[in-house]
Amino acid sequence: MKVIIVGCGKLGSGLAQNLSKKGHKVTIIDTNPQAFELLGKDFKGETIVGIGFDKGILEKAQINFADAIVACTKSDDANALIGRISRNIYRVPRVISRLYDPRRAEIYRSLGIQTISTTTWGVHQAAEMLSYNQLDSILTLGDVEIIRAETPALLAGRTVNELTVIGEIQVIAICRDNKTFMPTRGTVFHKHDVIFVAALTTSVNRLKTLLGFEQKWRKIR
Repeated sequence: MKVIIVGCGKLGSGLAQNLSKKGHKVTIIDTNPQAFELLGKDFKGETIVGIGFDKGILEKAQINFADAIVACTKSDDANALIGRISRNIYRVPRVISRLYDPRRAEIYRSLGIQTISTTTWGVHQAAEMLSYNQLDSILTLGDVEIIRAETPALLAGRTVNELTVIGEIQVIAICRDNKTFMPTRGTVFHKHDVIFVAALTTSVNRLKTLLGFEQKWRKIR
């Protein structure tokens, strides 16, 4: 997984170290070159000095090929802007922004941006949010959940029809190679697809079984 982290403070540097040790390709951006000292000598990722919402800097970090971006600067406004640019312009599949003001969380979620609060989240939790073995509920409409999931290996090569349960579970969109489209029942899933599924709340466990997910399903809060 290729991850871009903007902000090399305690959270950003810790997350970069954590992901790098797990074998992920990590690029971390900060305006202060001295901030990279927090990464230690063993850090194997890439560091870039610059402003995290500068398109030139983001493209230097190869945002077009990123699987995820985490904005964890000291500014909520900067983190929001980075999140919006990453989601709306570059179509990064997973976007996470740190919040100092949790009251903004609902606004972020409406933009398709996951949020982490400095008071309740740490490096381990942020790393878990980047895991591709989970389901994320991004919207609740009465008894229906709109759920985002990363395609597990066992689903690659299979069709949307195999994940469809009439009246209970329906794939409504697929994000692939930074492009989102509405599939037909014959559409074949590819590895690393991000899928959006409408499912009855009572059918979420059935969806987990169909996807082969064993980890506990978690709503974004």
